[in-house]
Amino acid sequence: MAYQRDRVRTLKTNVLGTLRGLEAAHAWNARFLLASTSEVYGDPEEHPQSESYRGAVASIGPRACYDNAKRAAETLASDYAQQYGVPVRIARIFNTYGPRMRADDGRMVATFIAAALNDAPITVFGDGAQTRTLCYVADLIDALVRLLASDEAGHYPVNLGADTELTVLAIAQRVVRQARSRSPIVFQPLPQHDPRRRRPSLARARAVIGWQPTTPLADGLDATIEHFRNELDVTTATTIEEKLCA
Repeated sequence: MAYQRDRVRTLKTNVLGTLRGLEAAHAWNARFLLASTSEVYGDPEEHPQSESYRGAVASIGPRACYDNAKRAAETLASDYAQQYGVPVRIARIFNTYGPRMRADDGRMVATFIAAALNDAPITVFGDGAQTRTLCYVADLIDALVRLLASDEAGHYPVNLGADTELTVLAIAQRVVRQARSRSPIVFQPLPQHDPRRRRPSLARARAVIGWQPTTPLADGLDATIEHFRNELDVTTATTIEEKLCA
C-alpha cells in the first residue's frame, strides 16, 4: 500500500492536514467535508459495520498510521463542529474503484487489473476468503455531493460504499474473466491486521442523504479495465508485483 511507504508522513498529513483544513473552514465560515475511511473499523468484530461501532484497531503495526490518523481526523472534525460550530460532514468511505486509479498504489482492484492486462500473476493474500465490497467512483461522488449539501447529516459519520459482499478471490477471478486474461492467481501470506470481513451498513446513508450505489459491478469493472487498457504501460504490472513482494 502506498500509505505504508512513509508511515510518519501518512500520519502527519491526515492529522495536521485535517487540522489546517478545519482552521480554514472556521476562519472562512465554510462547510468542511472529511474523507474518512472504513479503516477506522480495523479488523471488525461487528458485521456489517454501522457508524456506531467503535472498531477494533491496533495502535501499532503496518496499517496503524492510516487507521489511527483517520480516527484522529474524525475526532478533530467532530470537536471543531461542537466547539466552534464549523459545519462538518464526515464520510466513511469503503473500497472504491474506477477509471483514473493509480496502477501502482497497491489497492486491490488496480493491482489486479494491471497484472491481468499483462497476463502476469495476480497475488491474493491469505486464502482469498476475506471479503470486501466495491463501490464505483461515480456512485461515491454522487454520495459525497449529497452529504456535503445535507443539513440532516450533521457531524456524525456516514458510511459510503457498496453493500454487496465478495471474497477477494472472487474479485480476482472476475477481473481475470472480464479482462480476458490468462493470469494465474497465486497466494501469499495474509498481511498483519488485514481485515477479514468488510461491509458497510448503509441504513444511515439511505436515511439522511437518500443514497445507495446503483452501478453494477460488471459495468464498473468494464469501464475501469478499459481505462487501464488505454493508459497502462505493459511493464507496470511487473513493477507492481516486484514492489508488493519486496
